[in-house]
Amino acid sequence: MKINKSDMTMKTESKMLDLILQTAKTLKVDAVALSGSRTDAQAPKDEFQDYDVVYIVDDFANLTSDLSWLNQFGKRIIEQHNVLEHRHLYLMLFEDGNRIDLTLCPKEYIKEWVESEADFTVLEDTKGLFAPYSPSPQRYWTSPASQTDFEKACNEFWWVSAYVVKGICRKQLLYATDHLYGICQQELLKVLAWQVVSDRGKVNISKNYKHLFNYLPAEKEKEFSNLLDFSSLDKITQSLYATMELFHQEAQILAQKMGFDYDKEVAERMIEYAEERLSNH
Repeated sequence: MKINKSDMTMKTESKMLDLILQTAKTLKVDAVALSGSRTDAQAPKDEFQDYDVVYIVDDFANLTSDLSWLNQFGKRIIEQHNVLEHRHLYLMLFEDGNRIDLTLCPKEYIKEWVESEADFTVLEDTKGLFAPYSPSPQRYWTSPASQTDFEKACNEFWWVSAYVVKGICRKQLLYATDHLYGICQQELLKVLAWQVVSDRGKVNISKNYKHLFNYLPAEKEKEFSNLLDFSSLDKITQSLYATMELFHQEAQILAQKMGFDYDKEVAERMIEYAEERLSNH
């Protein structure tokens, strides 16, 4: 289906909030709240910010059995419907580019929704259902590492690096990439995040470390970005070597800052293991 060009003008935030509240009124929703980046004054404002909304409802069964009311929001390009414990989640991308992530929550499970969120703003609540609850903006902020946290991260990194080596030697590009980026480099990001926390205290790194490099020197982001070429087995091998060296370096820096024990012998032996196995591949 072609998108009507007249529908391409993106609705403003005020118009979207009006639409969300008007739809809630039509459905006789008990309370409405907004969460996510639109409640964070520090979050960058752009056209990709979605509207994370919850409708607290009394008539949950009827609303979830007949979803024709979703059409009140407008024409959708694509959508997803998910179940989260006692809540239903409707993800909708509209033809004008706006996106609503709408949670339908029975009023008896309002606490369940509150405990799944960090910051939120109540938009409508005539019955005072949100009165007993307060936002927790720092709920998902990154906290300082403990010695045990650090040891687990290091062990996971070096253990999984052997899987990357195996994937390269077997010429299994997808397997090697999945373990290198999906696990090893995530542990590296975790160590970098802990470095930030050791300097600044608890901070909002956000999901997928998306704010991490706001707190680090520009060259650190460039150094990490240079690891992300997985286009061939040779490039993955280069990335693995560089990732191991960088993790080894950053783990020692964090250990020194925090007074942690770091097993340099294991790190050096795993680097040697990789070099020996990959020297002929």
